[in-house]
Amino acid sequence: MRNATVTPGGDQIRWVELPGQEPARVYVHGLGATSPAYFAEAAVHPLLAGHRSLLVDLLGHGISDRPADFDYRLESHADALAAALTCAGVYGAEVIAHSMGGSVAIVLATRHPHLVSRLVLVDANLDPVTPVPGAPGSSGIAALSELEFLAGGWQHISDLAGPHWWSTMRLAGREALHRSAVHLARGTTPTMRELLLGLRIPRAFLFPRADGPLSGAGELAEAGVRVAAIPDCGHNIMLDNPDAFVHSTAAALTAEG
Repeated sequence: MRNATVTPGGDQIRWVELPGQEPARVYVHGLGATSPAYFAEAAVHPLLAGHRSLLVDLLGHGISDRPADFDYRLESHADALAAALTCAGVYGAEVIAHSMGGSVAIVLATRHPHLVSRLVLVDANLDPVTPVPGAPGSSGIAALSELEFLAGGWQHISDLAGPHWWSTMRLAGREALHRSAVHLARGTTPTMRELLLGLRIPRAFLFPRADGPLSGAGELAEAGVRVAAIPDCGHNIMLDNPDAFVHSTAAALTAEG
């Protein structure tokens, strides 16, 4: 385990690091998740092993600190991650990022372009979503005020999440979970999709084939984003179909930009 101080108050981001060759690969989890649990199997697969790999937990999640005075905006997550990567001596990384982590990775590549050489986005949030009471994920969390969430709303969210997701979601700070969900639902200006379209690095977007046609897939492909529909999986592609995930990620990491 490694760590880096990323806020003026001394809060630390921590990660599991595997040695290997450069460029480094940085794995970033989604809302309420943790990178070692979601990406360890993929990172050591023969098709992906051999690179220096950092399985990073964003601030407020997993083994990283959970400051209650951090705003957890996507931009703030990206800046804190940038500080951790800089401390680790990581530049020009290949970033593999899931769900909310993909949104953070897009912002990271936009705000700190020297840190990112390639993006593999795994069913990442590209557009704002409308908060809906009782909905699973960020939409349902964002429908609650922070006061409501902290006062007990989180218990209802734990039921919606189910035991698998809650096993890692319970590790997140409650302020961190709520604020991250609110800002993920709100998105960025320009949107994450618009930022992704404007990047000039190799990019790939993996999504579950069962979800049907990807919204805006043609525009993404026209902008040079490699779009791949993954069979036999839900949102957690790397857990539901690890073999297909590894093969698609390896192909994206070796494709010409």
